[in-house]
This record gives sequence, C-alpha cells and structure tokens, in this order.
Amino acid sequence: MTNLDVKTDKQPTSIWLGGIAILMTTILVLLDRVWWCQSGDLLPWSWDIWSSHNSQHLLDPYSLSHLEHGLALWLILELLIGKTTQRSTRLIVIAAIEAGWEVIENTPMMIERYREATISLDYFGDSILNSISDYTMCVIGAMAAISLSSSRFSWRSTIAAVVFLEAVSVFWIRDSLLLNIVMLAYPIDAIRDWQSGI
Repeated sequence: MTNLDVKTDKQPTSIWLGGIAILMTTILVLLDRVWWCQSGDLLPWSWDIWSSHNSQHLLDPYSLSHLEHGLALWLILELLIGKTTQRSTRLIVIAAIEAGWEVIENTPMMIERYREATISLDYFGDSILNSISDYTMCVIGAMAAISLSSSRFSWRSTIAAVVFLEAVSVFWIRDSLLLNIVMLAYPIDAIRDWQSGI
C-alpha cells in the first residue's frame, strides 16, 4: 500500500467515525439526555461509581470497559471477517456498534434494567459527553488492536490486554465488562452481594 493509499483511506474513515458520533449525539439529544453532570462538578473525571457523578463526566472507571469494547470487537471481527474486509471497514463497524450501544444503554428500558439487575441502583443514564467519551474510548481500543495486529502474536496481545483491563476493573470497582454482561443477562445474587460489599 502506498502513502497515497493510506491517506485516501484515512480521510473517509475519519468522516465515517465523525458522522457516526454526530448521529449518536443527535439521538441522545432527542432522548433528552443531559449534556453534563447536573450535580455541578466541573471536573472531567469521576472515580466513585457509587456517586451521582458516575457516568456523568468524561472519564470514570467504566471507561476501561469501553476500551475493552474496542479491543474485543476488533478481535471478534478479525476472526469472523478479517480476511474479507479492510481494517478501516472493521473500525467503522465497531464504531457503529458502540454508538448503537450508547443509544440503547440510555433508553428508559435499559436504564431500568441496569437499576434492577446490577449494582447500578442509582444509574439514571449517561450524560451526552460521557457517551461521546465512551465512544471515543472504544475507537481508541479498536485502534490499539489495529496497532497490535502488525505483531505476529496480535490476537494474543489483544486477549492479554482485555484480561488485564478486566482484572484492573474487578480489583478497582468489583465490576467489569464481563461481569456487566453476566449481570444484565442473568443476574446472580452472590455476585451482586460481593459487588455491594455485603
């Protein structure tokens, strides 16, 4: 691939990524999501998952799980359609999946599901800027996976990164991408009690 090919490939990809982000943001506005934390804290981060600031700032502990989204989705698409699609196409597909998740996650039905099934009893959805940050973290994760794919052991490196982020999340906040999926799909009281410190 020549330098010209790389340049012409990157421009449409960035347009797609920006367009997906704009569409996601527009839908979140139509869902009446708030732009920023209404508790008045202007810090760009919030590290306490039990506070009203969680999912309201640019960064929070769940930002790690959105990095995982990008890494894991890249690995899945690489295994399923890696030989038949360009990297840029897979990156756009990952971005669209993440944007779709951010919209679904902020619907009244899913917010209520989080409150019923997980430790997120005070979850009222994400702020729009938090959703944009989550989307960006996913794209960063996918781009990190692309960088790893130049290595001979790319899939192993990607799996190792996902396992590492899972471990950090579990030790830090007693929650993670995998635990979130389990609790949303089939809540287990023992896990919820452990997460709550009971």
